[in-house]
Amino acid sequence: MTPADRIAELRRLIRYHEERYYILSDPEIADVEFDALMRELERLESENPDLVATDSPTQRVGGRVAAGFQEVEHAEPMLSLDNAYSDDELKAFDERVRRGLDAPSDSVAYVAELKIDGLSMALTYVDGMLVRGATRGDGVRGEDVTFNVRTIRAIPLRLADPVAGRIEVRGEVYLPRKAFERINREREEIGEPLFQNPRNAAAGTMRNLEPALVAKRGLSAFVYQVVGGPQGPPLRSANLLEPVEAGLQARLRTHADTLDQLTRWGLPVERHWRRCTGIGELLEFCNEWAEKRRSLDFDTDGVVIKVDALEQRRALGTTSKFPRWAIAFKFPAEQKTTLLKRIDVNVGRTGAVTPFAVLDPVFLAGSTVSMATLHNADDIARKDIREGDWVVVEKAGDVIPRVVGPVLSRRPESSQPWVMATTCPQCGSQLHKAEDEAVWRCENTSCPAKLQRGLEHFASRGAMNIEGLGESLIAQLIENGLVRDYADVYALTADQLANLTSASIRGDGKTITRRFGDKNAAKVVAQIDRSRQNELWRLLYGLGVRHIGERAAQVLARAFHSVDALCAATIEQLQSTQEIGPVLAESVRSWLDEPRNRELLDRLRAAGVRTEVPESERQVSASPGPLTGKTYVLTGTLESMSREEATAAIEGLGGKVTGSVSKKTTGVVVGSDPGSKADKARELNVPILDEAAFRALLNITPA
Repeated sequence: MTPADRIAELRRLIRYHEERYYILSDPEIADVEFDALMRELERLESENPDLVATDSPTQRVGGRVAAGFQEVEHAEPMLSLDNAYSDDELKAFDERVRRGLDAPSDSVAYVAELKIDGLSMALTYVDGMLVRGATRGDGVRGEDVTFNVRTIRAIPLRLADPVAGRIEVRGEVYLPRKAFERINREREEIGEPLFQNPRNAAAGTMRNLEPALVAKRGLSAFVYQVVGGPQGPPLRSANLLEPVEAGLQARLRTHADTLDQLTRWGLPVERHWRRCTGIGELLEFCNEWAEKRRSLDFDTDGVVIKVDALEQRRALGTTSKFPRWAIAFKFPAEQKTTLLKRIDVNVGRTGAVTPFAVLDPVFLAGSTVSMATLHNADDIARKDIREGDWVVVEKAGDVIPRVVGPVLSRRPESSQPWVMATTCPQCGSQLHKAEDEAVWRCENTSCPAKLQRGLEHFASRGAMNIEGLGESLIAQLIENGLVRDYADVYALTADQLANLTSASIRGDGKTITRRFGDKNAAKVVAQIDRSRQNELWRLLYGLGVRHIGERAAQVLARAFHSVDALCAATIEQLQSTQEIGPVLAESVRSWLDEPRNRELLDRLRAAGVRTEVPESERQVSASPGPLTGKTYVLTGTLESMSREEATAAIEGLGGKVTGSVSKKTTGVVVGSDPGSKADKARELNVPILDEAAFRALLNITPA
């Protein structure tokens, strides 16, 4: 056998045994035998580098650390599901479906699948090869996490029965319970905070920038949908022009057909799905798994129910948020009674001060619960929950423990109503509560409790764009007392960063310590220094003022030109600014009125961070441009500029960029790999500009 033949044979064997182990949970060989196959493949590929392929099992796990996650647009929106919490609500869903299809009782066929409590994921295959994995994000755009997806052994790098062209497969990435317990044991040993539940652990893992660490976590996946075909826009090939083979689309006439096809491709499909005819069989399936779900190795909080026939789905259609042909039936929450020892509060990234209950530990829905959410002070007062009460506790969606209410017959005579504190428990700043809200907030940006998440946002790509200043490094900076607010970032030196160390656990269980290093330190310091010259709107957005997104930050920078002018603005002046309403104005004014925030702005200015718009740019923005009054939508990836640069170019000429296509849209700029917005533009006869036409519009000469 030639090296090429043996390599091909080893790849086939390894993929077969991966499927037996990770998808079917029925291994045929011992771990040591599997490892021997992998080592032989690694040796042969190292001896024959010209035979290494991107879909080889050896290419799953690498040490590459990504600089960050790129934003990508989905082929079509990833909608949410409406929920049913009782048999009656599920019956009402069936009635709506039959009414929409004009079908008699018990005549509609459904597919019932266990609802995986994980992270939604879109997988793109081109000619059978995995080319991209993306998170759900906001449903229209998500984050490109391809490097992390490639580490999940349940997801094949090449389809077993490759289909020509481009398809997008959707599913859930989840963390098995055994892996979740192992990870928390390891984190406890090295003093790191524990994950609250497997879903949070899966989501946090997928957003880790080190694929090698992601691989160690042991994520898995289930898939359940193919985007395109009879139930949606035509599937397209890699060049987005030729449709995928007609035979595939002809075969996928039902959801059951789709699940069978996904299985033939070697993709992981949760095996307990069932085709049910009528509401009676659906209720039987849901009631059966409400009891049996504890026996599974993954978390499920309900059943997803979908109309089976894709033709009927088309007839039913969707709302702006949910498909009318599907619903999620949530299992009833298990309840227990326990003692509420005290009520504490937690301060989040946005400054929201949230009360929570400290309980006598109680075993509930598969785990021991010692804390539970209390939502807000108004909810506590409405339910009259007090310290020392015996309370009823349940898990919302089988995940988040919450207090349902007190057992009044067991209330101590000495009990007193609980009163919300008026100052932040972490920094002592005065708490604020808007008239139309129930949440109290700490407005001090430098509050230690807000600092970790706040700094992550401040350094993010959409804000100050400081590459390398990520979650792990920020945690070390705070732990070592090097950063207490955003301004401290600009006082960091390469020596301080280089000497930081972090601990991690190797595959053999040993803890190793790594130094951040001189080279990494120099890169981060250079990125910090570069960020001093960022546009004012990036600073305003990065500060994390509540309700202020990128667009609002740009509007404020264009209207007021400087931090000083913004600080001097009244509520009325803020509200009179186009696109700034009462809620935004109140949020900005409240943040600026906190003395510590004003001190932070002074320190940022002293550190050399730009706090005003240059005079030359003010003059340009004040005068109408050639695109004034025109609105554009961007979709796909442009080769010569980023989405942010394209947006800035349009706005610099007086135009406006929006996220959706309508009849009022002036034009849609289409790059490579466009999404559904291009199709929408064609439907509405909105002009489409390729990159060359867009550059001509901006009067930019190609390089």
